[in-house]
Amino acid sequence: MSFWDHIKPSVRPPKATRVDLSPDARELTLTWEDGAVTKVTAQTLRQNCPCAECVEEFTGRRVLDQARVPADLKFLEMSEVGNYALTFTFGDAHRIGIFNWQFLRQQSR
Repeated sequence: MSFWDHIKPSVRPPKATRVDLSPDARELTLTWEDGAVTKVTAQTLRQNCPCAECVEEFTGRRVLDQARVPADLKFLEMSEVGNYALTFTFGDAHRIGIFNWQFLRQQSR
């Protein structure tokens, strides 16, 4: 047994195999390797961004005022982070959150 066997989760969470941006750039459609298809808006992800700018690192208290995130917020850019996450640039110029597959699945409907 290697060192990594103690760190990595025993069951890998589902990974999105396809991510499509809506024509208005406000919603993502994620197709998962288990066949599920979910959707999530830029507003939802921005409101729940897990980064240190939006969530106080030591207390976990959300410092972002979620009510101030507009419903018509758009995705401006999207990039993969390794094989475990996506990162986005939102219409409000926020771009430092890393959204892993498990988080994206939990936020999706």
